[in-house]
Amino acid sequence: MQETRLDTARIQAARQMIDPIFRNTPLYRCEALKPDLGCAVSIKLETANPVRSFKARGTELVASLLDGNGSRAVVCASAGNLGQALAWSGRGRGLDVTVVASRFAPAAKLDRIRALDAKLELVDGDFDMARERAAAIARADGIRLVEDSLDIETCEGAATIGLELVETAPPFDAVLIALGGGALATGVGHVMKALAPDVEVICVQPLGAPAMTRSWRQRRVVTTDSTDTIADGVAGRCPIPAVLDDLLLVADDAVLVQESSIIAGMRMLLDHAGLVVEPSAALGIAAILEDRDRFAGRHVVTIVCGSNVDVDAYHRWVGAAPTRTP
Repeated sequence: MQETRLDTARIQAARQMIDPIFRNTPLYRCEALKPDLGCAVSIKLETANPVRSFKARGTELVASLLDGNGSRAVVCASAGNLGQALAWSGRGRGLDVTVVASRFAPAAKLDRIRALDAKLELVDGDFDMARERAAAIARADGIRLVEDSLDIETCEGAATIGLELVETAPPFDAVLIALGGGALATGVGHVMKALAPDVEVICVQPLGAPAMTRSWRQRRVVTTDSTDTIADGVAGRCPIPAVLDDLLLVADDAVLVQESSIIAGMRMLLDHAGLVVEPSAALGIAAILEDRDRFAGRHVVTIVCGSNVDVDAYHRWVGAAPTRTP
């Protein structure tokens, strides 16, 4: 394969730097989904950990390196999950963590960041405005800026999911990956291309936040003026050029899905798998729902990447679990 910024040997070594509580997450075939989706679906459950998302795989690497070089302060921008993960990893190592987020981010995510002893600064704008503010803090205070997807540790931490898929999953045909900033997609995609090149790598993004998908399709950075999606974890407007370069090398396809399909995917994961997930984690199921013929008869892995969801919003979107009739 052509060279990405990622390195397979470093990814292998990264596992030793990540707290075991975030590794070897559950992976199982969810038979109950097959009748409705028409394909075999295996779930890689990245929510069964203290921060309820995959992000700590990357922040564990960041925090370990900072802990080793004497730097004690770090700042990041976050839609919610990265901030929780960095706060958790930093607290365990005595780091001074600042998280910048939109004040419109889900309250549950913001509350959890505070509970993990990080300093939280809110901006009157979206995630990309939070990125700008975090960079300004890093410059002014001379501290480490963690930029999700640009910092290679965030990608290579996420890539350890790919190692686990290759090593423990029965043969599968495709992996469906939520696409936001790109750390998860480029990380897992790199491992697939290096170690399981026959697996189709399909990235999934909401129609209301299409910047990275449009960029992938046009092979150049395409920004958008705004986003309009309930999937806040992947709602970026400004793709990072270096991340796009990696994505172009490892993704076989990038698709956009409707909000109604995301909600239907969340409802299916509740009804058939007993999983309460945030919208970003249902993108893979949404992609199958919108193109059943493409996946018919295949074995697909979907990465359930987060479950930090506002309870009231979840009930508005999903409602009660459907009642099954005998």
